[in-house]
Amino acid sequence: MAVARSVRRAYDAAFAEIDINLSEASVLAHLADGGALSQVELARRVGTGRARVGVHIDSLEAKGAVRRDADPDDRRVWLVSLEPLGFDLWQRSVDADRALRKELRAGTTQEERAALDAALTRIRDNAEAFLARADR
Repeated sequence: MAVARSVRRAYDAAFAEIDINLSEASVLAHLADGGALSQVELARRVGTGRARVGVHIDSLEAKGAVRRDADPDDRRVWLVSLEPLGFDLWQRSVDADRALRKELRAGTTQEERAALDAALTRIRDNAEAFLARADR
């Protein structure tokens, strides 16, 4: 948990230069990858609740990075999409991510990173299996 908190704080510091945080960068990345998405779908992809992702959408909308449009097939649903500024912020976040990853990986070997990736993948899979059993 301490490592996760430190990494998150590092990402927030790196993204602060472009006036977004890690959660907002994640929203931008999913919109850049998936095009216009409903808030529900965006929350699912980001891995958070609809209300929480709504806070991030509100913040990005206030910055002029995203917009909400009524879904033409269901007027109760809002589709979120990138504005040109949002696309620019996403591109800048990709650059910031690459630079930070380089710093975070400093002093580690490819083999160490592969072993860490395998261990974290196993832990994630175990957590997902636990959650699936708990949901029954």
